[in-house]
Amino acid sequence: MLRRQFVRTLGAGSALGALGSLGMLSGCASTAGGKGPKVVVVGGGFAGATAAKYVRMWSDYGIAVTLVEPNASFISCPMSNLVIGGVKTMADITTPYSGLSKNHGVNVVRDTVTSIDADKRIVKLASGSELPYDRLILSPGIDFMWETLPGMAKPGAQDKVLHAWKAGAQTVALRKQLEAMPDGGVYAMSIPLAPYRCPPGPYERACQVASYFQKVKPKSKVLILDANEDVTSKGPLFKKAWAERYQGMVEFRGKHALSDVDAATNTLKFEFQDDVKADVLNVIPPMRAGSIAVQSGLATANKRWCEVDFLTFESKAAKNIHVLGDSILAAPAMPKSGHMANQHGKTCAAAVVALLTGQTPNASPIYNNTCYSFVSAEDVVHVASVHTYDPVKKTMVTVAGSGGVSKAANELEGRYALAWAQNIWADTLV
Repeated sequence: MLRRQFVRTLGAGSALGALGSLGMLSGCASTAGGKGPKVVVVGGGFAGATAAKYVRMWSDYGIAVTLVEPNASFISCPMSNLVIGGVKTMADITTPYSGLSKNHGVNVVRDTVTSIDADKRIVKLASGSELPYDRLILSPGIDFMWETLPGMAKPGAQDKVLHAWKAGAQTVALRKQLEAMPDGGVYAMSIPLAPYRCPPGPYERACQVASYFQKVKPKSKVLILDANEDVTSKGPLFKKAWAERYQGMVEFRGKHALSDVDAATNTLKFEFQDDVKADVLNVIPPMRAGSIAVQSGLATANKRWCEVDFLTFESKAAKNIHVLGDSILAAPAMPKSGHMANQHGKTCAAAVVALLTGQTPNASPIYNNTCYSFVSAEDVVHVASVHTYDPVKKTMVTVAGSGGVSKAANELEGRYALAWAQNIWADTLV
């Protein structure tokens, strides 16, 4: 599919066909109340916010939806590396949740879920409130496996050695560390073994930091220390960028599995390789499903990821609970990306509306994914794919010949990338 065609059609989403000839509930966009079915959505990321919006829309505003999210605004992880590189600001990647309330009648509650009573179908909040539900959509994102890095548990370690893998305060803090670093210094980034959120994200970040250094700190160095054997996404394109655009500035080292961090001395320790010291450390820890999913017993795959039915995203561990986004055990070749999470949200929304109206969810969902990566301030590469349900394997499989990877980085793709971001933010939150 051509980039411009994709950007124009993204908002419609591939899950729309899942509604088929559903008997819609009557309702009004101005309210999420009433005596009809109740859906609670936990987590306002790409998956959760999309699900909340589309359950309302596709039920003709007849299903009440409450979104529980502690933050007042959505901050996009896609494009956040541009803030670290100095190309964008936090305001550029921030969207308030107010659009969901004003335009779709979603009841947005700023709070945190402390527990889930699956038998009584009740969500308990930190404020002490309780929310009953007919269907619960859980989209808690990722949390970090800090227990694998004992040194990061020491006082102050996580304030000094940043991950910046949840866009927000740490995004700004890492940018400030790079600005304060002397010319000739070393920025070292540690990447965990896959799977992790946004496979190409670390390599895009390396490009953005190198682009910044090239302009204002040309004697500095970017050191990529990757637990994986090789670059996990768009490898040839990133390596080409490092060799041609940032020659001598970016160094990649594979098979560097981090075992600990000494924040006091800015030292990274590895299982088999020598220690590495740097002026700025950026440690991206191993990840798992969000804590509420783990503590609720939904993370059934090595107590790390949540197994789901890909037709509905219903948890395999609990009835009437659907899990979306980065928390799930992904299907083969399915990335943990913002675009994919948006597709999860739509597919789940259509399934939940069907289930609450006595209909049958779509048996042949199709997801699509496009991921753009900025290798400089303007030039971009992409990877795209299409995924369909295999009824025999009972999982999503990649459609042969679909998608593909950029032939080379260019500025035109940069314009597509910015249009994609504006489109998907609007599709998720407006």
